[in-house]
Amino acid sequence: MIPFLDLSAQYRELKPEIDAAVARVLETGQFVGGPEITAFEEEFASYCGAHYGVAVNSGTSALHLALLAAGIQPGDEVITVPFTFYATAAAIGYVGATPVYVDIHPATFNIDPAKIESAITGRTRAILPVHLYGQCADMDPILDIARRHKLLVIEDAAQAHGADYRGRRAGSMGDIGCFSFYPTKNLGAAGEAGILTTNNPEYARTAALLRSWGEERRYHPRLKGFNYRLPSIQAAILRVKLRRLDAWTDARRARASEYDGLLEHSGITRPQAMAESRHVYCLYTIRAEDRDALQRDLEGAGIQTAVHYPLPIHLMPAYADPRYKAGDFPVAEASANTVLSLPLHSHLSAQQVEEVAAQVRKLSPQKAQETSLSGR
Repeated sequence: MIPFLDLSAQYRELKPEIDAAVARVLETGQFVGGPEITAFEEEFASYCGAHYGVAVNSGTSALHLALLAAGIQPGDEVITVPFTFYATAAAIGYVGATPVYVDIHPATFNIDPAKIESAITGRTRAILPVHLYGQCADMDPILDIARRHKLLVIEDAAQAHGADYRGRRAGSMGDIGCFSFYPTKNLGAAGEAGILTTNNPEYARTAALLRSWGEERRYHPRLKGFNYRLPSIQAAILRVKLRRLDAWTDARRARASEYDGLLEHSGITRPQAMAESRHVYCLYTIRAEDRDALQRDLEGAGIQTAVHYPLPIHLMPAYADPRYKAGDFPVAEASANTVLSLPLHSHLSAQQVEEVAAQVRKLSPQKAQETSLSGR
């Protein structure tokens, strides 16, 4: 069996350091707030090239507080994509705003900047690009559109820890960046965790108030807030792992490069990294015309895979919207029918990559020509 992920391998590598970090918190008794939280916020913000970090209990909470801190209100519209984990759209709904979808670019699975301006109305307040699978969206044209239309930009960087775009880190380019530390991410906690990053001190201050009941001091709330605090034990563990993140990312990128070489002319479409960007490969996601059959056959060969994501948001019954119907976002819909994520993690071996690629080549129709990622 080749597992999709191997989270225990990370722990085995860092066991003495993680155990010491957890013991440190247990010995101090500072389980909520305190120096571990403050240190992690500073360290992760610095890693991203941002001035401030506000640690919270999940990536969804980070998105929710980012929207609130930025002043997004009921009746506002936020432009985003239908091809993402649905927490992106859910958080927009939490603040009473309306998600407005635009299609993705076929090469990157990220928002297509050429389609944004036609979606802007008098109610549009923000653009929320998702850095899907570990690659930043094409941010320069997005930021240019935002400046010209006086819109905010909130980055959903849940899968993009350490990703670069033209020398700038994910989480530092927009007004606010939002990260998840769900255990499967490149930087994962031992449970749920998240953070938002920003260069705006007012956004940071408001988010910090909102995550802890809106309290400026104990039992004196200034705002109606939430219980979105990150446990100190999670911050302590994340601080240990953050020191290894670049090395783990290098390992992911090396395995992705090996996949690229081994899967050339295999009948599947490989992921494409943009020039001048650093793809961190939270996921190595291919496209296959008969995705479901390929997934079944790989599972039968002892190889675990996953589908990210089988339905675009506008076609999910829970998020049905009378404004949208099947066919409105053809690239997103086609991607949902064909994407398949292969095993990839920092401790995957080159031999395992060879075994997975060999099975993909064996099971994929050899006569099929690799689909052009540029759509030509």
